[in-house]
Amino acid sequence: MTERQRAHIAMFSIAAPGHVNPSLEVMRELVARGHRVSYAIPASFADRVAATGAEPVIYESTLPTEDDPDAWGTELIDNIEPFLRDAIQVLPQLVEAFEGDEPDLVLHDITAYPAPVLAHRWGVPAVSLWPNLVPWEGYEEEVAEPMFAELKASERGRAYYARFREWLAANDLAGIEPDRLASRPRRGVVLIPRALQPHADRVDGSVFTFVGGCQGARAEQPEWQRPPGADKVALVSLGSSFTKVPRFYRECLKAFAGLPDWHLVLQVGKHVSPEELGEIPPNAEVHRWVSQLSILRQADVFVTHAGAGGSQEGLATATPMIAVPQAVDQFGNADMLVALGVARRLDSDTATAGELRDAVLELTGDPAVAAELARIQEGMAREGGTLHAADLIEAELPSPTAG
Repeated sequence: MTERQRAHIAMFSIAAPGHVNPSLEVMRELVARGHRVSYAIPASFADRVAATGAEPVIYESTLPTEDDPDAWGTELIDNIEPFLRDAIQVLPQLVEAFEGDEPDLVLHDITAYPAPVLAHRWGVPAVSLWPNLVPWEGYEEEVAEPMFAELKASERGRAYYARFREWLAANDLAGIEPDRLASRPRRGVVLIPRALQPHADRVDGSVFTFVGGCQGARAEQPEWQRPPGADKVALVSLGSSFTKVPRFYRECLKAFAGLPDWHLVLQVGKHVSPEELGEIPPNAEVHRWVSQLSILRQADVFVTHAGAGGSQEGLATATPMIAVPQAVDQFGNADMLVALGVARRLDSDTATAGELRDAVLELTGDPAVAAELARIQEGMAREGGTLHAADLIEAELPSPTAG
């Protein structure tokens, strides 16, 4: 390893699985290459970070957690205001934590607003690790401006943007528009496959590079064993946050009870008790958590909320999907999967056992679905994953000062 490559790299994220998990294998690889990696994160994710060899730098956060997803509210302003409020109180914590030990390079999740501010303060480059779709050329005019127009005209919205601009100006970043602090980074490494990106041909390749999923071996998770006699396997998993859908889970159990050749693995998360689901058919197993990737490597269909992580894991394992989006970017991901020809979309509030059963049989019986999944899987392998991400990050390290 050359002197240029050996560096102190700092990563910044929030306490949310969909934002931390995609980065972990990249951190593990950077540590394996000899770098010292500091990872700023709330305490609830410290063990997960430490397992990669990175050093957790703990800060206190005011953001709602996955334990109470309803705390995010229902309006657009409810979804974005907490990030600014948290950034303002987190920034001084991070300044103090890194004082005298400033990194050579800043990596950050798109929600970590203090990170680009710190990179500017320290005079080091910043790279955004993007866990979901990125803005394409024309995104602001086609999507962002219509979406935010009403908010920006409201009293609460005007106050939010005024406070954001004041915070940026106080940190020597006057003139940067709040909406672009995260959405238009200097450099972005995109941790999803290009296949999931809308208008991929209009994405600025000089800024964003798609590396696909960085999944890793997941050796710390138990390997799932297919039960004897299970001809085909279905996994139902709606992630970790928006899982309070007992009616939908009951419909899943009914659907697969009528398919004796199938075995169902149902993950219900922390908000639903298995006892709420009634009688469990003999060809089903119910758990609060499962080793998702291990099951997907053996599964024949995946019923998913279409989060970025689950969507790319389904594509990476060439598993047909039934998308039942619950929140935020999941609706767009579901539409992309359908457009690719590898998924069907249902509404978890209204889907019946019969609709689920029909969708499963249609998907798994269509050779065109299998062919398209194989094509996408091959393309993802070429994107390079973890190793490519680490190469791109190393390329952003400042050259050592001569002398």
